[in-house]
Amino acid sequence: MSDPLWPASVCVFCGSRSGDNPDFAVQARRMGTLLGEKGIQLIYGGGGIGLMAETANAAIAAGGKVTGIIPEFLRAYEVGTVEGATELLVESMHARKALMFEKSDAFVVLPGGIGTLEEAIEITTWKQLQQHKKPVVFVNIDGYWDPFTALIDQVVEQGFGHHQVRSLFSMVGHVDDVFAAIESQPHTTEEVLTSHL
Repeated sequence: MSDPLWPASVCVFCGSRSGDNPDFAVQARRMGTLLGEKGIQLIYGGGGIGLMAETANAAIAAGGKVTGIIPEFLRAYEVGTVEGATELLVESMHARKALMFEKSDAFVVLPGGIGTLEEAIEITTWKQLQQHKKPVVFVNIDGYWDPFTALIDQVVEQGFGHHQVRSLFSMVGHVDDVFAAIESQPHTTEEVLTSHL
């Protein structure tokens, strides 16, 4: 049973590849284990390979509930959802992201490719647009997301974003710090959206 301070469901965005750093898979498994042990449902992209599979399999092994959401056209490329998970087939990437958003109380971003980056940027943008107040936490394993934070700083420094853009998400170094970040993530104000008007 989940703690009332914790979300009932967490969406994990991560790669359909495992990457070259072994710690990526170690922490993906740890993320899944923590979700399963805490009774928090994992919502993920439905793949049966890469960091997605590492996270989902670990959550299931820890007794957790897992829902994979995957477009039909992508199912063959990502080898389908892991055994023991509920698979929801959708028609498009847009439908996938909308359903992931609808079913999740918080978002965790592990290392991944441009698909992971796109999902993370979109959910952060929706937060800037005041479409949700759900926590977004990047796990910056061995500095993987340093270029992303540098880019966000550049956006602000060059006048394309309010300084509160950095409060739209949290950055932690290890998955063990994710839940503290979820609990303490500040709420952004409407000023992050309207300051340029």
